[in-house]
Amino acid sequence: MIRLHYHPSNASFVVNVLLRELGQPFEPVLVDRAQGAHQAPAYLKLNPNGLIPVLEHDGLVLYETAAICLHLVDCFPQPRLAPPLATPERAHFYKWLVWLTNTLQATLIHYFYPERMVEAGNADGARQVRAAAQARVVALLQQIDEQLGAHGGPWLLGADYSAVDPYAFMLCRWTRGFDPVGSRPARDFAHIGPWMQRVLQRPAVQAAIAHEQLQPPLI
Repeated sequence: MIRLHYHPSNASFVVNVLLRELGQPFEPVLVDRAQGAHQAPAYLKLNPNGLIPVLEHDGLVLYETAAICLHLVDCFPQPRLAPPLATPERAHFYKWLVWLTNTLQATLIHYFYPERMVEAGNADGARQVRAAAQARVVALLQQIDEQLGAHGGPWLLGADYSAVDPYAFMLCRWTRGFDPVGSRPARDFAHIGPWMQRVLQRPAVQAAIAHEQLQPPLI
């Protein structure tokens, strides 16, 4: 049995998509952040960090989104959402997955929650953190755009769709509110925009969007 603790448009979105791509039935459990459910004692027993998502799988309790993705692609190797083990392609898969969670996602968190990086009440400091994070995100998006342009394939790693595609898509759509004047949302990059449209058309992505009741603009 698989249970996914999620909140709409949070990092749990990629897990929602992956489970559907893998054809695995699961029980979605809403963690209502507006009601502080992610800080409730029962949830903190699952993830002491109070972050979303958490995956329960046959007695295993797992948090950290990238770890959940790796667990799922290893447990359910067909359809293949990761390159074969011990290959250069698998190494690059690891690289991009870690980069997405450790570099791009971490910087986006600074953009959305700049007050966490400064002393309480330091509004000017928070604005500076947010502006710096946004500029850094745009530079990181350029790396994704260059990756897509370099190989000419339809997906982030080239010819084959993999778990890094919905992960990157999720993070790219988080930039949809960036002001195109003086900044750049992901959809405005030459290669990212068409790639996001391709990911968006996948049935598993559409199903996850419908389940989470995400509203336009989707990218």
